[in-house]
Amino acid sequence: MSQPKAAIIGVGELKPCRVTNGASTLGMLAQASALALKDAGIHKSDIDGLLVGPQVGETPQHVPATVAEYLGLQPNMANVVDLGGASGPGMIWRAAAAIEAGMCHTVLCVLGNHRNPEVPRSPNRNPIREFDVPFGASGANTTYAQLKQAHMAAFQSKDEDFALITQWARHNAQYHPHAIFNGKPCDASDVLQSPLIAEPLHLYEIVMPVAGAEAVIVTSVERAKALNKPAAYLMGAGEKVTHRALSQAPDLTSGPLKPSMAQAFKQSNTSVTDMDLLSLYDCYSIMVALTLEDSGICPPGKFGDFLRHNTFGYDGSCPMNTHGGQLGFGQPDLAGGMTHVVEAVHQLRETAYGRQIRSAQYALVTGNGATLSEAVALVLASEKVALDNLGEGQ
Repeated sequence: MSQPKAAIIGVGELKPCRVTNGASTLGMLAQASALALKDAGIHKSDIDGLLVGPQVGETPQHVPATVAEYLGLQPNMANVVDLGGASGPGMIWRAAAAIEAGMCHTVLCVLGNHRNPEVPRSPNRNPIREFDVPFGASGANTTYAQLKQAHMAAFQSKDEDFALITQWARHNAQYHPHAIFNGKPCDASDVLQSPLIAEPLHLYEIVMPVAGAEAVIVTSVERAKALNKPAAYLMGAGEKVTHRALSQAPDLTSGPLKPSMAQAFKQSNTSVTDMDLLSLYDCYSIMVALTLEDSGICPPGKFGDFLRHNTFGYDGSCPMNTHGGQLGFGQPDLAGGMTHVVEAVHQLRETAYGRQIRSAQYALVTGNGATLSEAVALVLASEKVALDNLGEGQ
């Protein structure tokens, strides 16, 4: 007899109508969610997972973060389910799978859309359009510049500290033949002499978008063992969404990667000091600085001291982004985050030819969406570590 995977404990439904004069999709999603919470007899603080549809009129992208922000949620798991008419039932098993995986315990699944053919859809109810864009806070360069500026104001960090991040990214890119900056190293002084794009961000602190693609195939532990080929294993994961608009961020000097990494370490029974590779999302230098501090490997405001007292190449005291990261390897659109996963797999399978970390057992991989808004952290392990944990090591 099969076992139950999950239970539906609450539902919320709005009356269908032909036209919704003055209503917004976000507002309708909020109404339906409130009804479901009331039906379930729980508070919105009990919700730690969110699944939404792709059609939210107030935003063309970052849909889960926008909905979470509007509803006042900070979920540990958030995603879009885009299956047309099958999206509703598709959300149910995804919610069950996320719960079984330990990513969350109570998931809100919500779909809806407004209809007012007489009036064009307006983005005014979206906080990023109302509070950020009108004042010039539009685009990644501007918003990440604000994060760097906030860190410098809070901790007196210096441009020279941030420049070391790019210096090491370019250094490591020299050992990856496919890196966009292979053959083009730079030192900290080159970074500081590059043009200011959005003060205090210099050109070399910002990823250069490129074309490209990444692919990863995931299977079960049992199938991976049967294939009898080297593999890297997922040991822990964490996810957190805190906001969409920078004006709504709970903190400008620490982000959602902090709880995400903590959760990944907890699931894997590891800590940051166990990691043989830090494969950190690095769209901007400030992102690496904040991730290092949020990981606990150095205190808040002290990433610069940490960089000056360690080396970050494949043969260094703290290998980090050994493929060059996005700042050195390149950022092929959304595949830029996948390059960090691919490099970690190479290192753990010992196939990082020419840049192989000796006896790599654990790797931390991070991903970041929007502006310090959506975060995922993974702890990956080598086959030996994974099988030893299963009691099947040699």
